Amino acid sequence: MTPAAPLSLSETETTISNERPSPAAKIRILEAATVLFAQEGIRAVGVDRLIQHSSVTKATFYKHFGSKDKLIRDYLDAASIRTLHEIDTVVGAADSPEAALTALADHVHDILVADELRGSLFVNAAAEFPDPRDPVRVIVAEHHEAIAERMTDVLSALGHAMPGEAADQLMMSYVGALAWGHVADPIGASVAFRRSVERLVHDAQG
Repeated sequence: MTPAAPLSLSETETTISNERPSPAAKIRILEAATVLFAQEGIRAVGVDRLIQHSSVTKATFYKHFGSKDKLIRDYLDAASIRTLHEIDTVVGAADSPEAALTALADHVHDILVADELRGSLFVNAAAEFPDPRDPVRVIVAEHHEAIAERMTDVLSALGHAMPGEAADQLMMSYVGALAWGHVADPIGASVAFRRSVERLVHDAQG
């Protein structure tokens, strides 16, 4: 999955009084979470560190989020929306299902060779929250299901005889590539993912 990029701040946003915390402050807190959670882990980063990094008061933090748990959920929701939008953009710009899968392989390559790669932030989050009933795990599961549904649609359009099963294989390659690219060999992970895509295309056309 794409590494989490900082959320942009509008140059026109200004500070508001303590009674009505600025929307810019909320964005700064989410930016801080995006950076610190990816670099150090969710549980390792406390509220005081988030407050310091985002240059807000404790009152402003709790005004916007109420708790660190709420911030974690919002962080993952924002990352999911961002990632799914990127995938939709890549797939939607292609003129055929085969071209869409090739473009996806190119997109994954770009993720893997980026300097800020920290693996999959969703898998990393799941590792910190082992209870599958935890809201974090629910968000992670729903995120991956949303990607799998998109891949199933592409593979179905390609004419694959078993698009759901093929999408499962593609998801294994996708998640595995992000993990392998982080801990070992990003180029090797990129090549392996592309080969998986090529095999699925060959299977559909064979």
